[in-house]
Amino acid sequence: MSEKRVGVILGGISSEREASLASGRQVCVHLNPQKYVAIPLFMDLQGRLWHIPHKLLIQNTTSDIIGRLEDEADRVYYEDLRALIEFAFIALHGKYGDDGCIQGVLELLGIPYTGSGVLASAVCMDKYMAHTILRQAGVEVGRELLVEDLDWDEDPETIRIEIVETIGLPCVIKPDREGSSIGVSVVHEAREIDEAMEEAFSWDNLALVEEYLHGLEFSCIVLGNDELQPLVPTETATKNEYLTYEDKYMPGQSQKITPARVPEEVLAKIREEVVKAYRALGMKNYGRIDGFLVDGNRVLITDPNSSSGMAPSSFLFHQGADIGLNPMMLFDRMIELALEAHAGKRGPL
Repeated sequence: MSEKRVGVILGGISSEREASLASGRQVCVHLNPQKYVAIPLFMDLQGRLWHIPHKLLIQNTTSDIIGRLEDEADRVYYEDLRALIEFAFIALHGKYGDDGCIQGVLELLGIPYTGSGVLASAVCMDKYMAHTILRQAGVEVGRELLVEDLDWDEDPETIRIEIVETIGLPCVIKPDREGSSIGVSVVHEAREIDEAMEEAFSWDNLALVEEYLHGLEFSCIVLGNDELQPLVPTETATKNEYLTYEDKYMPGQSQKITPARVPEEVLAKIREEVVKAYRALGMKNYGRIDGFLVDGNRVLITDPNSSSGMAPSSFLFHQGADIGLNPMMLFDRMIELALEAHAGKRGPL
């Protein structure tokens, strides 16, 4: 049996492209060579794909790679992608990668891929929309307010008052459709709101204002399509007011403790709520659900993700190891589940 040609799509247009490069590199290194041929596909800042050699894959930054694409990589046109690969492992993060865009392209091309489909990916990227669906499904989320940039420009004073009266201080202000803590501000006083809104609007037309949650922050990977397997939750601890970009991706910047330091019955409750959220959002294959444990027993879901970081320090591998899966075995399982989901679909995933 010949090995399946797996295109690992990495890089991308979003603010999270460096994290994507780290994730894609890990996937390429750890795909089972007896089953798969890894084909690294770098997406540049114009959304173009390039088949890159190993010497570019190991470069430190996406900028290092971009400067060498024309001379050292092969341009791959989307209409030719199906002739090159049989399956796509999406290692993109953020806009155009997690939000249904690349998923839609792959659906049109008839190429199966990892992660959730177009709708679930788009909903998970839009935090306010995801929270709206979760509330309707009986999943607890925090207090929040969505602010559009045009409304803010027209009447900022009314919005400032609404933030203080309905959300309270401190609060968190962030872009509604970003990841990796990009554009996040913690606001302690009303006079800080304007600067935080400006920062959020520099990344998105929508800003999300959330209550500041005090408690244990967790992340939990879920594997599965119909039968779901929530892995053991990881506690993510930091000395900062929130888990920053550096905390998430730089070794030693934060603590990632697996399993989270809570009693077994609390771990079980977290898993139960995580599964409920995964099902409510229509997620498939695998995903990551983040949240907070508040007051010792309240589980609030804050950030559902249709993908997860896969850098060497990622807790994805900690949670996989807890059920006896090394990185190669974990990626095997993700691909198997993705093929299962695409084989059974009628229309887009």
